[in-house]
Amino acid sequence: MTTLDLKQYKEAERQKWDNVANGWQKWLRTIERGAGKFCMRLIELAEIKPGSRVLDIATGIGEPAITAASQMGKTGYILATDISPQMLSVAKQRAISLGLENMIEFKEGDTETIDLPTSTFDAALCRAGLMFLPDLNAGLSNIYQSLIKGGLFAAAVWGLPDKVPFIFVVMNTIMKETNSKPPPPGTPGPFSLSDEKSLKNSFVASGFKDLNIEKVNVTLDFDSAGEFTDYVLETSGSIQTILANQTHEKKVDVIKAITEAARKYADTNTGIVKFENEAILIVGRK
Repeated sequence: MTTLDLKQYKEAERQKWDNVANGWQKWLRTIERGAGKFCMRLIELAEIKPGSRVLDIATGIGEPAITAASQMGKTGYILATDISPQMLSVAKQRAISLGLENMIEFKEGDTETIDLPTSTFDAALCRAGLMFLPDLNAGLSNIYQSLIKGGLFAAAVWGLPDKVPFIFVVMNTIMKETNSKPPPPGTPGPFSLSDEKSLKNSFVASGFKDLNIEKVNVTLDFDSAGEFTDYVLETSGSIQTILANQTHEKKVDVIKAITEAARKYADTNTGIVKFENEAILIVGRK
């Protein structure tokens, strides 16, 4: 992306994720209740087993690294990387609390430039992180080089906007409320890799072969529309940034509008808000 200032973009991303690390910790059970399903599927696709050496890219507060470690019988090694030191701090504490600190090493850095050992890992994982890379090809090449011959890389990205309402509803509402235009094509973001053909081509260009793509449903549920809004405000650095630039009155209006939009997904009897979302899983071999 030639129009993007990479240094500025990455610093902004680091700050956004740092700002919501505590929010992700707070909402961990809600997130993993939905995301745990495709987390396990990624681990299956990457053929991770006891003794595996695994790379987890954009681990956030430790997923899928911690889930993978718990499946490996405390044998093997995982290097979990992320751009956000605050997210990694939460991830480390989680690993310690589960007795997995000797299996998982955490390393700060962005996927495109982080120094990774070459031809080392049996498998690599990335859950909902590739979409935010400003130079996807550089990131994929770095991951590719770190794998042993025959090693597998399994990644998950979000599907098309209308298939991922828990994100799209919020983005659409905010754009309407603030009269904002959508980002230009090619801008990193939650839906930037939702085109399966383009995603596959990027993997091929980086050297991956035997590619396979499948889709999985990810259900996220909340006790109420208000709870969903709280979740959004505490876990989305992008939303926090947008709201920080609004007047108090406009901020109140936007928050109210998000809650109203979420009510359309509520059960009329219980009030429970449920979003059915589509994730795209891709696996390739070195």
